Amino acid sequence: MALNTSPEAPLPVGQVSRLIGGWIDRLGAVWVEGQITQLSRRPGQGVVFLTLRDPAHDISVGVTCYRQVFDTVADVVSEGARVVVHAKPEWYAPRGQLSLRATEIRPVGMGELLVKLEQLKRSLAAEGLFAPGRKKPLPFLPHRVGLVCGRASAAERDVLEVARRRWPAVRFEVRNAAVQGVHAVPQVVQAVKELDGHPEVDVIVVARGGGSVEDLLPFSDERLVRAVADCRTPVVSAIGHEPDSPLLDLVADLRASTPTDAAKKVVPDVGEELERVRQLRSRALRTVRGLLDREERGLAHTLGRPSMERPHRMVDDRAAELDALTARSRRVLGHLLDRADSELSHTWARVVSLSPAATLERGYAVLQSPDGAVVRSPDEVSGGDELRARVAEGELSVRVV
Repeated sequence: MALNTSPEAPLPVGQVSRLIGGWIDRLGAVWVEGQITQLSRRPGQGVVFLTLRDPAHDISVGVTCYRQVFDTVADVVSEGARVVVHAKPEWYAPRGQLSLRATEIRPVGMGELLVKLEQLKRSLAAEGLFAPGRKKPLPFLPHRVGLVCGRASAAERDVLEVARRRWPAVRFEVRNAAVQGVHAVPQVVQAVKELDGHPEVDVIVVARGGGSVEDLLPFSDERLVRAVADCRTPVVSAIGHEPDSPLLDLVADLRASTPTDAAKKVVPDVGEELERVRQLRSRALRTVRGLLDREERGLAHTLGRPSMERPHRMVDDRAAELDALTARSRRVLGHLLDRADSELSHTWARVVSLSPAATLERGYAVLQSPDGAVVRSPDEVSGGDELRARVAEGELSVRVV
């Protein structure tokens, strides 16, 4: 409603600002489309500030939203992107400033598609389909390589030519399928399943040349991602060029930047492998020669020891010691015997010199009574007694007078 005012009865600024705020509050939430010209996301702040501009008119309005609202599209929305915002107009009375409080942000066109892919990516990642622990190693030299690609495509030619140039004996099991359009996903899924069930296929390569985001959409389809995740055979993704990154790259066991790069990673180079074999043989030969040289030096050092040069030397030394000890013991025993013989001779001489026989030899005689008792005193005999006189040369009978 129009207000009745006059120069004599004007309204205060605060009242006018409050009235404008009331009118704006009655507008309610609206969907607004525009282009982001300024974007402010400061670390640690819970609010994100945007400036939304009308591309057809030189009109802009500020937009604020909580960080969790903006984080849902943060990966695909930046300055210059077109978005649709569900927001409620707000009037900041102290400054007289209009802004929009956003509760939802949706990218327009390709941005919306990228948001859906990002949401699918997060959902599949939460299931663990992209976990590194699920990745299977590629065989060193596959018996047969399964290849899924477009019919007569440059990707097929690059993979086959590079692989056969690196390893001429490599064999391929090729499955041609549509690589873009509505039939791409079911055909690629069917080809992958057939090759996964093939008993001779050791690795599967899904290859396609570069293209727009729309062209590569089939390789981000959930059905294909789950089919590759269920494969028992290792899968190599070779989609587009280096900057392209469909969801197939994340679920595959190995990502190749291009089809040519896939051929290099799947098939070894025969020249490089022969050179590696030559280097390993040379290294093994040097190692064996070094081992033999070390053992020969050790053997020569051992043989150079005195015990090895003259193995009987120790026995000879012990024999010499034994001979010396035997001679010494004989000398000692001889000295002991000589000394004992000398002592015995002296003792014998003393015994002989002190014996009665020796006394008799000097002319003495021993008188004995008939009963053999030695007469030591004249009182022991009487006149007329028969005695025996024992001299050195015999004995004789005497009579006491």
